[in-house]
Amino acid sequence: MMQVQEAWMMPFAFCTREKRWCEFAEPVNGESTQFLQEFALKYNMVIISSILERDINHGETLWNTAVIIGNHGNIIGKHRKNHIPRVGDFNESTYYMEGNTGHPVFETAYGKIAVNICYGRHHPLNWLAFGLNGAEIVFNPSATVGELSEPMWPIEARNAAIANSYFVGSINRVGTEIFPNPFTSGDGKPPHPDFGHFYGSSHFSAPDASCTPSLSRYKDGLMISDMDLNLCRQLKDKWGFRMTARYELYADTLASYLKPDFEPQVISDPLLHKKSF
Repeated sequence: MMQVQEAWMMPFAFCTREKRWCEFAEPVNGESTQFLQEFALKYNMVIISSILERDINHGETLWNTAVIIGNHGNIIGKHRKNHIPRVGDFNESTYYMEGNTGHPVFETAYGKIAVNICYGRHHPLNWLAFGLNGAEIVFNPSATVGELSEPMWPIEARNAAIANSYFVGSINRVGTEIFPNPFTSGDGKPPHPDFGHFYGSSHFSAPDASCTPSLSRYKDGLMISDMDLNLCRQLKDKWGFRMTARYELYADTLASYLKPDFEPQVISDPLLHKKSF
């Protein structure tokens, strides 16, 4: 199985808000997919390819999409990015909006896999939903920079692997990309021509809390790892997280929270605001 970084077929230009970068968008069965289909067939691999998708059948709408290519060179399916960042230079909603494919799990020759694209790793319910649908490995193709997220990088995926009893593959872009025209993000900083440093550090996390060493922060690399998917069931049996999760409690809370007249369940000390004489 192989996973590449987010939007691997282009510069990560979504900071610029320039529409010319839309020229990199392609259909799910476009050139990038066809290129990787040959390798999937030749090497008997499942490949997850993260592209800028152009949806020809729906007015050429753009999406941030992961294409799942089977080991016979076939397209198994696709998943679109669920959560779109609006923080710092990440102005991605200029190009595409939140995805509409839910939380699919793809049953492949090598296991049941899902794709939590980049910013989705900051949302615990996103990780949870892939687990509820039976994922054994969740890949997190990313393009994120040091100043914004590096302290969180080794924590979030590992926590998700533990809480959901599956493996997580964390893949990040490497290097600094310079764009022709400086840009700003309304944060008071002067115009600048780059996002910052994409810090790489790709790694795997396991449901037993173990993890591999990370790849380099400064140069491209390839990580190969064996995974015993039996570990997913063994950890479910050991900890019983699914059995003890009390999903009905949270379903009720979330259903209430979504209503316009929601009121937080806060019980105040009756003496808190009482005047003393």
